[in-house]
Amino acid sequence: MAFSLRHVAFIVFLLVLCETSARAATFTSSRAAYYPNSDQGGTSVGACGFGSFGVNLNGGDVSAASNLYRDGVGCGACYQVICTNSNLCSTNGVTVVITDSGASDSADFILSRHAFSGMGQTSDSGASLLSLGAVDIQYQRVSCNYPNNNLSFKIDESSNFPSYLAFVIWFQQGTKDVIAIQLCQTLNFNCKLLDRSHGAVWAVVSPPSGGPLSVRMLLSDGIDGDETWVVPTNNIPQNWKAGDVYDSGIQLN
Repeated sequence: MAFSLRHVAFIVFLLVLCETSARAATFTSSRAAYYPNSDQGGTSVGACGFGSFGVNLNGGDVSAASNLYRDGVGCGACYQVICTNSNLCSTNGVTVVITDSGASDSADFILSRHAFSGMGQTSDSGASLLSLGAVDIQYQRVSCNYPNNNLSFKIDESSNFPSYLAFVIWFQQGTKDVIAIQLCQTLNFNCKLLDRSHGAVWAVVSPPSGGPLSVRMLLSDGIDGDETWVVPTNNIPQNWKAGDVYDSGIQLN
């Protein structure tokens, strides 16, 4: 029996060692702070252009990023963030969505208060983390999941039918980046490339007209250069309107 217990203990040790090694191979060390003057959720004026949608996206677990913002390419990306204080921090941490750009205290992430305290083991631990202001973390990119929502296009309020069209991407699933967008009129296949106006907002002057608009998105995994064009099932209607939200009919992997 004593040998069996030692054997089991050794197996447990190996499993913990393997888990630790795997985490070290996939996680990056950094620091995280939080918006000190924010409500529990995010901000409605984030650099990604999500507006009020970005306040409670992902249950309010959102973040500004510095280098990971990547001139807007990082908007909508999801990261698992785990603080390293074993007395206060949970083992799974929190998953956040990038909705803004910012830097503080050499931190890669400036979390919402909700997300920052969510790294704690308990609500009391979360409060203790908030009192620290900034903490050491490990992070990795993970898939964004919105099981009840398809990827959608919110027509930005700056749009002016029919001469200027801008939209922001909502509910971007998966781990790939949107690096280019083409807009095609479905009747005569007249197409135009869009510019990244800022953050997750894409825009075009004199968009194709005369019929529904098909959106073609170029996705990149950002690792080995793999790029794929994806065409949503649903089109943006011919008479699109500023402020409207159009369901793409698809979810990204």
